[in-house]
Amino acid sequence: MTLLEGLLWLTLNVYHEARSEPQIGQVAIVHVTLNRALEQHLPIQEVVRQPYQFSWTFQKQSYLPEDPDAFLRSLRSVLIALQTPDFTAGATHYHLDSITPDWVSDYTYIAQFGSHKFYK
Repeated sequence: MTLLEGLLWLTLNVYHEARSEPQIGQVAIVHVTLNRALEQHLPIQEVVRQPYQFSWTFQKQSYLPEDPDAFLRSLRSVLIALQTPDFTAGATHYHLDSITPDWVSDYTYIAQFGSHKFYK
C-alpha cells in the first residue's frame, strides 16, 4: 500500500465516521485507526475494511464522498493527526455517546472527543 492509499483510506474513514464532528473528534478517529493498524500490523485499508469494525464500510452503497468540503476538512484532520501526538492514550475503539455497544465492558474508557467515546 502506498502512502497516498493510506491517506485516502484514513480520510474516507474520518469522512464517513465523523465529518460532522469538531476537528478534535476527527483527529481522534484518525488516531484510533492508526492505533489499530499498528497493533494489528496491517495496512490502513485492511484495518478500515475489516468486517463490522467501521459501520460505513458495510452500510454504504458507495464509498465516494458526496460533500467535497467535508472531504477536504477530513483530509485536513488526517494531516493534523499525522503531526500530533496521540492524545487518545492509545485508544483502539470508539462509539457514539448515544449508544452503548456490548463490547464496552471489555475496554477501558479513555475520554470523549466530540460525540464519540474512546476506549483502549
